[in-house]
Amino acid sequence: MTDLAARLRRLRGQAGMAGGAAAPAPRLPADLSRLLAVRRSTPARQRSVTNTPTGLGSELAPGLWLAEATTDWPSVPLPFDASFAKIPERIDPADMLFLDTETTGLAGGTGTRAFMIGVARWHGARFVLSQLTITALAGEAAMLEQLRAWITPATVLGTYNGKSYDAPLLNTRFRLERMSSPLQGLRHIDLLHPVRRRWRAHWPNCKLATTERQLLGVVREDDLPGSQAPAAWLRFLRAGDPTDLYRVLKHNAQDLRSLAGVLSHMVALDQTAGGFTPCGGALGHLSDN
Repeated sequence: MTDLAARLRRLRGQAGMAGGAAAPAPRLPADLSRLLAVRRSTPARQRSVTNTPTGLGSELAPGLWLAEATTDWPSVPLPFDASFAKIPERIDPADMLFLDTETTGLAGGTGTRAFMIGVARWHGARFVLSQLTITALAGEAAMLEQLRAWITPATVLGTYNGKSYDAPLLNTRFRLERMSSPLQGLRHIDLLHPVRRRWRAHWPNCKLATTERQLLGVVREDDLPGSQAPAAWLRFLRAGDPTDLYRVLKHNAQDLRSLAGVLSHMVALDQTAGGFTPCGGALGHLSDN
């Protein structure tokens, strides 16, 4: 009986029951232990970017940042004839909203989203740039709401290829967020089309970079091409490195200034009956060089 009782106590101890010594925890191989430790320290649901991207401005909402800048730049004369854009009525520059997006891809469709929306508008003799950037997918709804707040029924969009790309993409994002799109029904000056009509036979292409160089004398230095913008945003999300994302912000800001410059140039051409009239000293600050 003594041997049986001892064996029972030993079995109880191994099973963790009272009355026996607790069995030692099994020891994991060193390599497996290190692997598990790494994975447990940063579970997927807790991973986040630890640095604060102050170069993107101020945080409006979780995952949404706003950068703003203001420049002395008087608008084109009030109002101006928009017949070059096939808009019959005259346009008040105060109603112009220049818009440019940076997106996760160039294919469009429901899988593509805008991670940065830049707008610019004239307030009297001041030109105001506002750029929204999302640093988390959850910030998209707040970004779209802010864009909606900048638009009124009188707004006239100014874009470059925006009728074919930016506006349809944003309309899709509004629809996926179950919001009505404020872009529907707005007057829209897509500057790509009048530029093509006037200069496609004279230039190698009518990309914005070519147009701003030919018409405004803008030569960009250290510019991050738009095709690299998606990788810059993903690098920030995955590794927290904002270096190239700041370059995307700079690229987007130059796009917006160039949109306003090209519009000013087109208006000046119309006012001089087809003559070549540069837009004056206001464009000198547009170049990054």
